[in-house]
Amino acid sequence: MATINIRRDITDPFYRYKMERLQSKIEGKGNGIKSVIVNLSSVAQSLSRSPQYVVKFFGFELGAQVTANPSDDRYIINGAHEASKLQDYLDTFIVKFVLCEECKNPETDLKITKDGHIIRDCKACGQRTNVDLRHKLSGYILKNPPGKESSDSKKGSKKSKIKSKKSEDKTEKDAENGSGGNSDEDKNGATPDAENDGDASDDELTRRIQQEAKELPKASQDGAKDDGWAIDMSQDAIDRRAQALADSLSRVVVAGGDDEEEEEEAGDNPYEKLGAWIEEEKKSKGSVDDIEIYKKCVDLGIEKKHKTLQVLAQTIFDEGIVKQIPIRAALLKKLIISERHQRAFLGGTERFIGKDHPELIKAVPTVLMTYYNEDLITEDVVTKWGSKASRKYVDTATSKKVRKAAEPFLTWLAEAESEDEEEE
Repeated sequence: MATINIRRDITDPFYRYKMERLQSKIEGKGNGIKSVIVNLSSVAQSLSRSPQYVVKFFGFELGAQVTANPSDDRYIINGAHEASKLQDYLDTFIVKFVLCEECKNPETDLKITKDGHIIRDCKACGQRTNVDLRHKLSGYILKNPPGKESSDSKKGSKKSKIKSKKSEDKTEKDAENGSGGNSDEDKNGATPDAENDGDASDDELTRRIQQEAKELPKASQDGAKDDGWAIDMSQDAIDRRAQALADSLSRVVVAGGDDEEEEEEAGDNPYEKLGAWIEEEKKSKGSVDDIEIYKKCVDLGIEKKHKTLQVLAQTIFDEGIVKQIPIRAALLKKLIISERHQRAFLGGTERFIGKDHPELIKAVPTVLMTYYNEDLITEDVVTKWGSKASRKYVDTATSKKVRKAAEPFLTWLAEAESEDEEEE
């Protein structure tokens, strides 16, 4: 395949730093049209950068959703984007995140400093120059530092195994039953991201998780009764639950704070205000738009606070949480910016299920699986969370009950990790 200079402003044919020219192909049509970059891994390798960084940069610049699946070497941008246009954006990426600012040489490595800066460490001239932290990709790099790609690849590999095994099981089952085609149920709530396949299964343990998910109560609009799982959706019942949640929310945002953080006065607590506002909006309008929630967080000055995630976990979901997670994922990804935020989000979920909706205890493995598939929690954080009960958000007995319910998912994570290590 023909190569081009990494710095396209240099026309010297003997310039030593080369890369393949980007190649893309358009797939799908209508709202499902997308651009697949077929040689991104090769191009990224020439730049000594993770292909996830490059495709995320394209997504930020184009304002489009992207899918990165390292295990399948497949990188997708929603929408139709010509290769020549992407090549121009790649030039910008190279200037901002690859070239040494001193000698303009692409022979650099990205490193994260202790004070939270990203530097380009040049092997040619020895200079260490800063990357502009104002770009959205800088935030992504800080959350996914260089060197983490291997663990991300393992994670992608696990999800790929789930998807592959599901396809095999489906084919075998259809062959046994003499039928073919996909179930309509699999299409409900699907997202464009190929990794977000929450109905997947790679072993008996995961199949059991998914089977339990199917037994969960239907969303309220279904209007169907299920013995033992019937939810009272009368206006009085909804009002009582809203009041109970407001009361419990008032307690949790005060009692659940970190020791090093000063607590707000009871009457001037922005987290209580956020929770009460969401409940009021749900009561009057039936739902709350993600953009409005974010604006409210900004107005209250808590859009970057970890405790905000604790409140959202308790207020933006209801009995249909499993289907609602992918819908809310974009908002949550914008707000979850550290492991501390992830822990607060898990804590809020623990209280939402353990105290406010104990009928969803059996759904805990599926909820966690969906969080994981949507990249809202990482393996390390959820594993540590599940290793020990805590009375930070709920009483110890309830905490143990929630973690006990989470065991199938945590076991699957551990076994998948072991399989990856054996393969290496």
